Amino acid sequence: MADFAADAQIHEYSVAQKKRSWHLGRLALVCFLGFFLCSLSPAFAQPKKAQELYNQAIKLFGERKANEAIPFMQEAIKADPTFTDAHLKLGQLYEFTRRQEMALAAYREAIRLQPDKPATASAYQSASMILLRQARYAEAIPYLERFAAFFAPQSAQGQRIQRQLESARFGQEAIQHPQPVTPIPLSESLKTTPSQYFPVLTADEQTLVYTVLKPEGDEDLMISSMKGEVWSPPISLSDNINTPENEGTPSLSADGRTLVFTACQGRRGFGSCDLYISRKTGDTWSAPQNLGPAINTRYWESQPSLSADGRRLYFVSDRPGGQGRRDIWRSDLNASGEWVEPVNLGVPVNTPFNEASPFIHANGRTLFFASDGHIGLGGYDLFVADSLTKGWSAPANLGYPINNADDQAALFVAANGTRAYYSFEEQKEGVSQKSRLYVFDMPESLRDRVKPVSYLKGVIADAHTKKPLVATVELIDLSNNQVVTRVTSDEQTGQYTAVLPSGGEYALYVTVPGYLFKSLSFDYTQKTRGEGMSLSVPLEPIASGKGSTAKETLNNIFFESGRFELESKSKTELDRLADFLKSNPAVKVEIAGHTDDEGSAATNLELSKKRAQSVVNFLTKAGIEPTRIQATGYGETRPLAPNSSDENRRMNRRIEWRVL
Repeated sequence: MADFAADAQIHEYSVAQKKRSWHLGRLALVCFLGFFLCSLSPAFAQPKKAQELYNQAIKLFGERKANEAIPFMQEAIKADPTFTDAHLKLGQLYEFTRRQEMALAAYREAIRLQPDKPATASAYQSASMILLRQARYAEAIPYLERFAAFFAPQSAQGQRIQRQLESARFGQEAIQHPQPVTPIPLSESLKTTPSQYFPVLTADEQTLVYTVLKPEGDEDLMISSMKGEVWSPPISLSDNINTPENEGTPSLSADGRTLVFTACQGRRGFGSCDLYISRKTGDTWSAPQNLGPAINTRYWESQPSLSADGRRLYFVSDRPGGQGRRDIWRSDLNASGEWVEPVNLGVPVNTPFNEASPFIHANGRTLFFASDGHIGLGGYDLFVADSLTKGWSAPANLGYPINNADDQAALFVAANGTRAYYSFEEQKEGVSQKSRLYVFDMPESLRDRVKPVSYLKGVIADAHTKKPLVATVELIDLSNNQVVTRVTSDEQTGQYTAVLPSGGEYALYVTVPGYLFKSLSFDYTQKTRGEGMSLSVPLEPIASGKGSTAKETLNNIFFESGRFELESKSKTELDRLADFLKSNPAVKVEIAGHTDDEGSAATNLELSKKRAQSVVNFLTKAGIEPTRIQATGYGETRPLAPNSSDENRRMNRRIEWRVL
């Protein structure tokens, strides 16, 4: 899909810059012409008539009249069927005019006539390239092996042929063991332009943004929403973003409110292609801002991929300091809201060749990308690698038919890991015709690679006035007290979306200045499937004094059954409470302990008092004046729900804090 999938600049800035490994591009055609005209003269004297016809064909092709040259070359062969060079040149003429099977037959005849002559080497090369483009790997391998014999193994050409042999053998094996994948066109309603490509979606898969190519050659970003089970007719993403010049390769944060995209013309930038950012408030996208000199250089930057919370950016650049021609780089947003100096992903992800179209999954650790440097089925293939403690895992090819002999790029995998979206380029005689959006169910072999992500979305508002609030939503890993996700809610709507990775215990905090923070607890240590949840969060304003009802439950305070000693993973929550009290020095609070009804009332009352006191003790050690906090135990007297189930009893066993 290289002609359509790169930085969305289809005419000059494709993923492979129209230089496919096995495909004939514009530059290749010029070289092809030079080779055709300058190759060796026939090795043996030919009949005069055959030579004259041959020379006339050469002259016509030199004048870019390939179709007119073919009959002369055919007649030259009729005059002398053993005219090897004429067979070779006829194959080149057929290939130039996109008659692949006829070209293959001509090359095979040249090989039959002089199988071991150096002049026939190009026939082996050309025949194998045609077969590779058609995924006829088993047929290509013998030609490549014979072609390799003409070169020293350590020579540049010898090494190139060995790479092609590896790809052919890999492709042969991959086709024999295909992935159970059935791509389905995404929606007829999206086909409003000749081509659509580079799809990206929000975590809930309800919003789709993608690039379109218009008939006049302009590329724009379009948006569509899921209505029931149907995608709405697409509309322009924003007049603030789309211009008469080209915009493309979008990347969205999980909540769909941060966009990074590529523009190569029409905007004042640093290099040939730059990355820009826009943020959505309500229904309005801000004017795009250049990401600045840390990200954009005088070189080529494109193909962005944002992490789910918008705080990490992957992109492709040909700047110096990489492993190859175009590499994948990564940058993080610092505490001041600035992108830090990018780092190269290094090996084994990047190669001495080209990497393209990175996509970091919502789990923050699984990277999908395209490459023509790793062994695949031809041209650009799609690969997956995982971020590990000591670096990236060895990239794995996604297999056939996700990859085939054409170029593939720009895969998007849903947060829950069950579906993948991409664009498929339709071709006719090797020429790109159009590109359409497709979706397929991820096969189990690949789904197992993707750590699924759940998401939480809703509205954050004042508990009493219902006014939407701009809140910070943070997901903390309780095992190490590290921030996993940090997002803000929309200032106009209060809407938020936060991703919840599987495989750990997490605390979710919702904070707004002037309000009690809300804490939620998620134990996903055993979770293997991602799912979406809706949760609106009403926040209590800080109101002290008589009649105050502002209180919250500390959902990430943990005790062993029947004991009052705090578990170590409670520290995250207690640090939050201590920070709140330090930021609000006039606030006094009650720490209230509650239990379920198991055991005697007297025992439960005593246990609740001791648990509340354990929290108070932590806070005083953290520097909170003892006069501002008091411990109270209520035992089993104030249940939130009837003690009729394990889940209800769990809810009733709690620590609350109330403003006095």
